Amino acid sequence: MEENERIPVHVSIIMDGNGRWAEERGQERVYGHAAGVESVRACTEAAVETGVKYLSLFAFSEENWNRPEHEVHTLMELMVKAMRDELPTMMKNGVRFLVLGNRARLSPELNAMIDDCEDRTAANGRLTLVIFLSYSGKWDILQAAKKLSDDIASHPERAEEFAAMGVDGFGKYLVTSGIPDPDLIVRTSGECRLSNYLLWQAAYSEFLFTDVLWPDFRKAEFRSALKEYAGRDRRYGRVK
Repeated sequence: MEENERIPVHVSIIMDGNGRWAEERGQERVYGHAAGVESVRACTEAAVETGVKYLSLFAFSEENWNRPEHEVHTLMELMVKAMRDELPTMMKNGVRFLVLGNRARLSPELNAMIDDCEDRTAANGRLTLVIFLSYSGKWDILQAAKKLSDDIASHPERAEEFAAMGVDGFGKYLVTSGIPDPDLIVRTSGECRLSNYLLWQAAYSEFLFTDVLWPDFRKAEFRSALKEYAGRDRRYGRVK
């Protein structure tokens, strides 16, 4: 966090409520997902304007693959369209784009679009926008443990080094390696749970739960979340 302005370095949002927002308007759930893209744009702009360095968004979990096939297919098509449409704006605003998750489950078309956006925005440094796609916290920890196990098997001469490795060392095996843990995690739509999201990384995050449905969460709501965060007293287990 930047102490002078009390602006969090990393804000993460669990985007929830698209389906309910659509149903309240007599529309199919996918209508809400399309409307939610506007909130992504608004919050990305607000993050740039306020000096947030990392904005991460939980877009699609491993568990979401169990949703109706039509909804999943539409969501993936929407991802491709959104990346194609938003790339010029990301370049203009200096936004670096990353997608983290189990990408082996994504279609070749979507993976190709992700690679293209990541490559084109790699040199941008004003804001890093991280989209968690086909992600779960338990999966992340498990794949990290498998990577560590492979390293131990491949380098027995480093056994003492691995045995002495602390939490920071293990963190390098997570998909978020190199990205600071979130200072603030916001969940929209009134649900008050993590839903298997960033289980390791959220150890000392501040949480904010709001009843606002994701398609209605725009710049004003984002700035309000930052204001709420600025009033928190983060002690990390210490006494002040």
